[in-house]
Amino acid sequence: MSNELEKQAEELEQTLQKQLDLLKRDSEDWLKVGGAVLAGGLLAYAIVKATRKKKSKKTQRALEVLEREGLLDKDLEEKLTKPKKSSFWPSMSQRLLILGLALAKEKYFKDLFTKEKADGKEEKGTF
Repeated sequence: MSNELEKQAEELEQTLQKQLDLLKRDSEDWLKVGGAVLAGGLLAYAIVKATRKKKSKKTQRALEVLEREGLLDKDLEEKLTKPKKSSFWPSMSQRLLILGLALAKEKYFKDLFTKEKADGKEEKGTF
C-alpha cells in the first residue's frame, strides 16, 4: 500500500514538474510578446510627444506674429490652441460597418436576383 502511494506521489511530482516546465516555456513567449508590445507603445508615445512639441512651437510663433500684427482675437487664439482630438472608435466602427455590409451581401443578397423556374432550375433575372 505504501509502495503504491510512493509511486503515485512520484508520478504526481513528475506531472507537476512537467506542467511547471510547460508553464515556464509558455510564459517566456508571453513575456517576449508583452515586452515587444510595451516597447512599441513607448516608441509610439515618444513619437507623438515629439511631433506635438514641434506643432506647439509653430503655433506659438504664429500667435506671436498675429499678435504683433494686431489680428489676434480670442476666437482665433482658441481655434489655434485648442487640441484636436482624434479617436480610434469612429474609424473602427466604419470598418465594422463595411465588414457587416460585405458579409450581409454574401449571405443574404447573393440569391436576390436569381429566379427559380417551375422545374427547379435557376435563371438569372434581367434588370
